[in-house]
Amino acid sequence: MPFMKGRAPVRRTIEYLEKGAFAFKKNIQIMTIHYNLGHNPSQGLYFFQFWHVPQIQYQNPNVQILTFKNMTPTPFIQFFMDDGRKALVDVYNKSQTEIYDHVKKIFCKSEETLAEEAKARERLVHPANFGYGCSRWCICEIPGQVPCSAFSINDPQLMGKNSWQLEKQKEKEEQENF
Repeated sequence: MPFMKGRAPVRRTIEYLEKGAFAFKKNIQIMTIHYNLGHNPSQGLYFFQFWHVPQIQYQNPNVQILTFKNMTPTPFIQFFMDDGRKALVDVYNKSQTEIYDHVKKIFCKSEETLAEEAKARERLVHPANFGYGCSRWCICEIPGQVPCSAFSINDPQLMGKNSWQLEKQKEKEEQENF
């Protein structure tokens, strides 16, 4: 399997990518990472980008991520918002976990927001749900169901509540024919 070659191939597995807790807020468009190779104050950012950038890319496909190596005197991360604002994160001499916690706290959605979005997405997507706030208003919109009585006149045979009356009517007709 060619995807399991190279340094730390676990970074390319679906399980690892889905475990990423980076769901950026909607206004973040671009993330740039600036660090120097072989520079001790940049080691935390190097390991951050090595382990967490694949997860960030997987969780946020609409965010552009750029990495600049050996182009800056000090390591930093810069975020560009959709309204033109910029946010700069100084990561000089910070460890990978400190950077992870700071970026998650400031630029990612909270756990409550993620739970609400997941619940709303589940409610709208599930085909068995219908009514107010769901993807379908009435069960008649699902293929194979009886048409809605609000828009068409259904045959009495299709109505379950009339089936016993139809059976009695057929029995009467059979008795009259004898």
